[in-house]
Amino acid sequence: MTDEAQLKALMVKGLGGDTVAHGRLLSHLSRCLRGYFARRLGSGAADLEDLVQDTLLAIHLKRASYDTAQPFTPWAYAVARYKLIDHYRRSGARKAVPLEEAGVLLAQDDVEEGAVRRDLGKLLNTLPERQRQVMIEVKLAGHSVEEAARRSGMSVSAVKVAIHRGIKALGKRVRDED
Repeated sequence: MTDEAQLKALMVKGLGGDTVAHGRLLSHLSRCLRGYFARRLGSGAADLEDLVQDTLLAIHLKRASYDTAQPFTPWAYAVARYKLIDHYRRSGARKAVPLEEAGVLLAQDDVEEGAVRRDLGKLLNTLPERQRQVMIEVKLAGHSVEEAARRSGMSVSAVKVAIHRGIKALGKRVRDED
């Protein structure tokens, strides 16, 4: 069972008190989460099973925060992503990837893509309109700074400053949320 509709149905039934459905959901999620964490940490990682269990526990404990009007898998993978980030922080691991390559990393799993796009959209929407537009054009769409300057009516220097400030502001917001 990997279908979003089936997983969501199990979650909704579990929220309604169906313990069998909730157990089936957690059982299926444990297999999905092992794969998710194994792709990021390596299949022989010592902490892999601990991360799976921590994530399942968090999903169980935070299940009331799930909005049934939204898809389920992005919510579940967001919980897993936060648990992985916590793991990296505790272990002191640092993963540096240029922003230009972030799209490739974030598109590794289709089930995560929706959550990532939604989170990125929310973050970008916190920026002023012109700053958001040049960030999208240069960092996400791959246009040159010169093209973004021409389209926005800004100078090349102003676009560079806007992008720098935008990245700095987004980084601060992410750190503040954690």
